Amino acid sequence: MTIKEIQDEIIDEFSMFDDWMERYEYIIELGKSIPFLDDEFKTDDNLINGCQSKVWLQTALKDDKLIFKADGDAILTKGIVALLLRVFSNQKPKDILSNELYFIDEIGLKEHLSPTRANGLVSMIKQFKLYALAYQSKLS
Repeated sequence: MTIKEIQDEIIDEFSMFDDWMERYEYIIELGKSIPFLDDEFKTDDNLINGCQSKVWLQTALKDDKLIFKADGDAILTKGIVALLLRVFSNQKPKDILSNELYFIDEIGLKEHLSPTRANGLVSMIKQFKLYALAYQSKLS
């Protein structure tokens, strides 16, 4: 699936919920569904700066696509990471760099986060894009 198709799918899923408490619960469930990151990858090098909670992001390139794995120490944050993993993992670096993330505004996520969590979300997105940029330069 393309990044756009995945974002549209997420928007459709969130439209099924009547209020933000249901959406938060769904995000928490998403966080519970991602596999734990092995402790060997929970290093300072993989830690995303700017997050209120600890979030680790690890990546590898396979068949010209980035495979991301992540973990966090807060369940809501882990759910947000799960959404970003869904959008960015198994995508080519150039596609990650060229696509705008519109699902966040469409589902109202940013406006329903505390300022520190919203800043953390921006930091997470930035880190995914930095990895994509680094791998894109290696592929060029």
